[in-house]
Amino acid sequence: MPETTTPRSTADHPVLRVAPAPPAAAAAYFRASLAFHADVSDVAAALAAYPADPGFVVVDSRSTAAWDQGHVPGAVHLPTALVPEQAGQLLDPSVPVVTYCWGPGCNGAARSALALAELGFQVKEMLGGFEYWVREGFAHETWEGPARQSADPLTAPADGADCGC
Repeated sequence: MPETTTPRSTADHPVLRVAPAPPAAAAAYFRASLAFHADVSDVAAALAAYPADPGFVVVDSRSTAAWDQGHVPGAVHLPTALVPEQAGQLLDPSVPVVTYCWGPGCNGAARSALALAELGFQVKEMLGGFEYWVREGFAHETWEGPARQSADPLTAPADGADCGC
């Protein structure tokens, strides 16, 4: 069994070589992060709890081909490149917007959120995008109609209950 020892200095430590931020700075950072982001579970829970009016609109910023492959039910299709010319016609500036794109490896939702914010919309990015929406087992729509896949046990609670976070 390998011996475990405390590193001689934080310079040798893979996690602590850069010290954690002071608690007040960390709190400010994480508070700000939550002002800019929502996760798929929270978006799905809000849509389920308040189906008539969740208090926000979901915007899919992907191409038409991607939209047809699958999208969040009730989402507005507004590709990022079309935000400047179509946002005012499709969205109410008094209603917060939650944008999404493909997944965590894509910054399309962030670019769409930036374009909407520059037009005066309150906006959050949905972390995980459509990929995690599907991986967590939430219903989605395709050009063929409603669809749903089993939840991936690596991204969603195995028993389908709240993850507790």
